[in-house]
Amino acid sequence: MVIERQQYQDYILNHLDKHGSIPTSENLIINGHPIVQLDFLGVLNALKSREMIEYESIVIEKWILTKEGKEICEIGSHGARVFNAIPTGSEGISMADLTKLVGDAAKFGQGAAFKAKWITKTKSGNFIRNVESIVDDAQNELKIIQTTGDHPNAKVLKKKNWIDKSKTTFYKVVKGVNFSTTIKKEETDVTMEMLASGEWKTASFKKYNFDAAGSTPKAGHLHPLLKVKDEFKQIFFELGFSEMPANKYVESSFWNFDALFQPQQHPARDAHDTFFLSEPATCSDFPPEYLERVKKVHSEGGYGSLGYNYDWKVEEAQKMILRTHTTAISSNLLYQLAQQKEFTPVKWFSIDRVFRNETLDATHLAEFHQVEGVIADRNVTLGDLIGILDGFFKKLGISNLRFKPAYNPYTEPSMEIFTWHEGLGKYVEIGNSGMFRPEMLRPMGFPEDVRVIAWGLSTERPTMVKNGLNNIRELVGHKLDLEMVARNPICRLDK
Repeated sequence: MVIERQQYQDYILNHLDKHGSIPTSENLIINGHPIVQLDFLGVLNALKSREMIEYESIVIEKWILTKEGKEICEIGSHGARVFNAIPTGSEGISMADLTKLVGDAAKFGQGAAFKAKWITKTKSGNFIRNVESIVDDAQNELKIIQTTGDHPNAKVLKKKNWIDKSKTTFYKVVKGVNFSTTIKKEETDVTMEMLASGEWKTASFKKYNFDAAGSTPKAGHLHPLLKVKDEFKQIFFELGFSEMPANKYVESSFWNFDALFQPQQHPARDAHDTFFLSEPATCSDFPPEYLERVKKVHSEGGYGSLGYNYDWKVEEAQKMILRTHTTAISSNLLYQLAQQKEFTPVKWFSIDRVFRNETLDATHLAEFHQVEGVIADRNVTLGDLIGILDGFFKKLGISNLRFKPAYNPYTEPSMEIFTWHEGLGKYVEIGNSGMFRPEMLRPMGFPEDVRVIAWGLSTERPTMVKNGLNNIRELVGHKLDLEMVARNPICRLDK
């Protein structure tokens, strides 16, 4: 039977009224049933908050028997069971018959019995008794512990996993300053009616519990991608970079492809890979002189390049698209930088959304976030790029980089970036990099000694790894677990 809260309360107050105190709650019985100490404590705390009672904890430590200890206490130790199973006389018993009688105890008990010199072995291999009777000290010690909770040999028995230490808390209860056998209703708020009637002057108010945990206010939570994005930003700022204004999602094919020396027949410009706008479908707001230089380097070459030798069409460059990379922004900014009277070195970065007409699967979406770093300076080299990448990725907690030659239309040389993945036991690609080609930079108006190095990676892949996700749709989209967003900790990349 469960003792009700009111029954606990009535018992405590009536007992204190008659006897003044409850010396201990151990072995306390209410209405013929032993109390549950945790329920008893709950009622004590409620009464203490009204200052009707005071209590103190009484912690009692004692040894209790484990499952194996209880078995030994009941039927004897393994050695004793082996001895008792061996018949008297010189014939003895075989190991097979002994196992049938005492089970696994035969295997463990024979060693203990031999050590105690209780048994011996005949020439035929049977076990026989070596003494007429034995005293099972292990069983006797455990019986004492079962009765008293203590024994001088307790540490030895603990090592054998026969006993364990147990802590039990009981409570001593005395009257408080506001003790009463009846409980008045306590108000929790001052109401308009109480103020009007003056009732608040004599009302009993519930005492504030300043130690209680407050309720968690409802609030929004940052998406894991935003946290990773913010951490990337901090790393770029630490390295002295400035952020590019990259919130222009709709771009012309000119700045997204042509200005980057990407040919108009390149597969990436196909409708299977790029989202084209239907309204507005085209744009013609380009610097005319720069447009002509871009057309010439594509169709005829220049600056030491043969170009692509095809009929470059302005109609293709005018098509409006959802940008496929943030380099569409950096190409425009680089052109503006080249128009300055005096060149100024720059270090730029952007972290923003790009769009690809991808087939959706566990690792690909039609939109994702791209991290891009760009440095423009005089006479920078491939060695500078490798050094910058080494410092950047060390800030991300990634070392042991390797670089593999690659091809990009607008960078030469180009490098894929790899690092060792301990879990997979192999090198995995983590980004792409390169030096912008003269065919891209010189038409903008940069002098020959100005060079630009750049690199890029996504934010989705490291965020998936950090959160243990195998499907990108669990990070972005309708499969996103909002509880995961709420409990997700602040992003900290190992630096």
